[in-house]
Amino acid sequence: MAHVQMERSGEMEVFVRVVQEGGFSAAARTLDLTPSAVSKLIARLEARLGTRLLTRTTRALMLTDEGRTYLGAAMRVLQELNDADQAVGSGAVRGRLAVNASLPFGANFVAPAIPAFLARHPELTVDLSFTDDIVNLLSQKADVAFRMGTLPDSALVARKIGQSRRIVCAAPRYLAKKGTPKVPADLQHHDCLTFNFRRSHIGWPFREKRRELEIPVAGSVQVNNGETMRQMVLAGTGIARLGLWHVAEDFKRGALVPLLEKFNPGDLEIISAVQVGGGQVPRRVRAFIDHMAETVAASPLFGAA
Repeated sequence: MAHVQMERSGEMEVFVRVVQEGGFSAAARTLDLTPSAVSKLIARLEARLGTRLLTRTTRALMLTDEGRTYLGAAMRVLQELNDADQAVGSGAVRGRLAVNASLPFGANFVAPAIPAFLARHPELTVDLSFTDDIVNLLSQKADVAFRMGTLPDSALVARKIGQSRRIVCAAPRYLAKKGTPKVPADLQHHDCLTFNFRRSHIGWPFREKRRELEIPVAGSVQVNNGETMRQMVLAGTGIARLGLWHVAEDFKRGALVPLLEKFNPGDLEIISAVQVGGGQVPRRVRAFIDHMAETVAASPLFGAA
């Protein structure tokens, strides 16, 4: 019978921690080891595997192609070991859960959902980060991210948790000054607020007489996130096109009004929970995605997932 190498899981844990912390010294502090001990463990691991996993320079620590492959496998193994321990233990969802979301969705739906989630799972610690930038889940140490719109092909695993149609809108003060567009073509004479990140469509889509069309739009302001866009349109800066879920309360109080609704093509903004693929989904991640799916499903602002 082959010798069972009991130290393998320990080497994996050290390797993963080095990558997560960005260096030997930082990993050593979290593992209660010396940097020298961490360096020797990584060297032993590379010698056993017969390949280099990390490229070390004076300024950075980079994964090799083999290192990236081993990292994914090691994370899956360590998570399965953790799940196995929990399966025969109390079964409690515990540990640290890092969550990333867009600014508006995070502020309006993720953050308010956290207290009830922690009440269910008091042994968890939740780390929230809200930004409209597309983050790398691995480098940002995020367990799950919530993203809006169509997702590009990637190694991430996505679960659709909701959808909401988009809507063109403006503040009454802007319309009083600039007039109300009656047909989509009128937008070419209006100040339309746009995003400054690359999008698959430059113009705004509409449906007129059963014909799909795209109207080029431009304006004096470009932004990089939906919440700033909402604030600009509320201030009367111009016309915007946002998810209905994001501006529904503004419609209710009359701060914004919908425009060109009879030309709305009915396209949907998809809300997805994404995570790094491979292996079993960590229990804490699965529990939180289920919780957010319930939260979204209970809101009248979203359609069924």
